[in-house]
Amino acid sequence: MQFSSKYEYTLLALLELTSAYPKGEFLHIRQIAAVQNIPSRYLEQILATLRNGGLIKSTRGSKGGYILTRKPSQITLLDAFNCIEGGSGIANFADTSNQTTKDRKIIESFYLEAYQAVNAVLNKYTLQDLYEQRENQNQSEPMYYI
Repeated sequence: MQFSSKYEYTLLALLELTSAYPKGEFLHIRQIAAVQNIPSRYLEQILATLRNGGLIKSTRGSKGGYILTRKPSQITLLDAFNCIEGGSGIANFADTSNQTTKDRKIIESFYLEAYQAVNAVLNKYTLQDLYEQRENQNQSEPMYYI
């Protein structure tokens, strides 16, 4: 199972917005792009999609930027996935020939089970969960002083 780089960049951007959310800070594209090493042009497209999907909002001006529209604990990874991938979920196993065979039905049943499992996992975790895991990892890394 592999997710698209677009979805990975989406989660990285949302993780940055999550870290700024408690302070009510709006983040600029260049800030997010620099911290997460995401190409700015690509990030613009991702943020526009997230804004149109209602997960973030933007404001113009020197103090403007992007911010989450809901608490990070209320935005699931499935919400982000559906927003950025067009709500299609994982690519469908489709029979384009309109011939449903017994073998195809067997494969479709396995696909459906996998699809439901992936959706269940993505729906289980929120942006807050990702943020807390990042913070725990940062705290457990040893500090070296010279």
